[in-house]
Amino acid sequence: MIPRNPARAAGTRPAGCVSRLGWRDLLAEAVAGLLQRPGRSLLTALGTILGSGAFVAILGLTATASGQIGKQFSVLEATTVTVNDVGQARAGNDAGGSGYPPVDFPADAGARAERLRGVIAAGVWWTVPLRSPVIGTTPDVTAASDANAGDLPVYAASAGMLRAMQPVISSGELYNQFDMRHDEQVAVLGPVAAEQLGIGQVGFQPAIFINGVPFTVVGIVSAARLGGVMLTGIMLPASTALRLYGPPSPLSPAQMIIRTRVGAAQLIARQAPLALRPDDPGLLQAIAPASVAFLTRGINRSLSDLFLALAAVSLLIGGAGIANTTLVAVLERTAEIGMRRALGARPVHIAVQFVTESSALGLLGGLIGTSLAVAAVVGTAIARQWTAILAPGTVLLGPAAGILTGLVAGLYPALRASSVQPLEALRR
Repeated sequence: MIPRNPARAAGTRPAGCVSRLGWRDLLAEAVAGLLQRPGRSLLTALGTILGSGAFVAILGLTATASGQIGKQFSVLEATTVTVNDVGQARAGNDAGGSGYPPVDFPADAGARAERLRGVIAAGVWWTVPLRSPVIGTTPDVTAASDANAGDLPVYAASAGMLRAMQPVISSGELYNQFDMRHDEQVAVLGPVAAEQLGIGQVGFQPAIFINGVPFTVVGIVSAARLGGVMLTGIMLPASTALRLYGPPSPLSPAQMIIRTRVGAAQLIARQAPLALRPDDPGLLQAIAPASVAFLTRGINRSLSDLFLALAAVSLLIGGAGIANTTLVAVLERTAEIGMRRALGARPVHIAVQFVTESSALGLLGGLIGTSLAVAAVVGTAIARQWTAILAPGTVLLGPAAGILTGLVAGLYPALRASSVQPLEALRR
């Protein structure tokens, strides 16, 4: 600060003399104040680093995760149609003598559905209605035997259903249309059934027995994109299950899964009942998955609110640290403040100087915190093979939050410094 007339008595200013404080001088004084004790300045900015970094990291990671989750949900929503057999569930009498009404899906339901434009694979499945099943790898297993795996569910599934599941085959292969047409007694095991039955490979064509009926295990599935419930049990050709065990129970009716191309699910859902049962489409009900975007937005909003609240607490702690450090600096530099006042500095100049120092300290913390947050978001996205999403406004929020925190934190110490009287300060 350079007075026009440096000849001043302590605490007095000649008439007509006005002191000025340029921006260059102000910034130089602020930087000098921070560099005077760099270690203390860095530790003081730590709270602001954590707070601003948490703000940017939370917003960036939330946007990145939301984009990834939304992508996965969008693919499922756009490519999956479920068709339920509502006619069987409503029927009250048996048409085939098994005690259950017949399946309302035609025998060639998968082929009919796959003829629709946009369908990749389709098939029917249901839970086989077994009462007190006895399952084992030898025919002499009984219900009371330790080798009985009767708690494993048994599912009937068409060859098209297995293709629609997009399974990951760990051993062997899936049964096909040939097995379906000839009612072959073959089976595909899910990972749970394979582990419980002690079958890890199918090279020697192991057999399992369901209520004494032999089935050759042709494949083991370790994972699937759709129809995950069937991974818990044993899958049999639908035609074979229908011949041996009859139609499904009305309490667990047959269901069709249709895998479509992206964007075709809604159209296929409208066409499928008529294509499958042109004589009575009302027997089948096609459902395209509802959008889960609202649910995911709600979850992300709740998590964001929680972590942003923690970030706000960090900023408050950082602001308290800056205010405390700035106030201590005012007390330590009382003699310096008195000398400046004696040389003509006005109270507003002293206040602006300390506010600038605290704001610079907040900006430093905001920049460091934002840099660390951006690195964390990008690193997480690379590690998870995601696409990092960082809006420019999100990146600018960190330094802005740091400056605001420093500005607010420095107000009281600045007012305290501006009220220092030159004569009192010089006596100390």
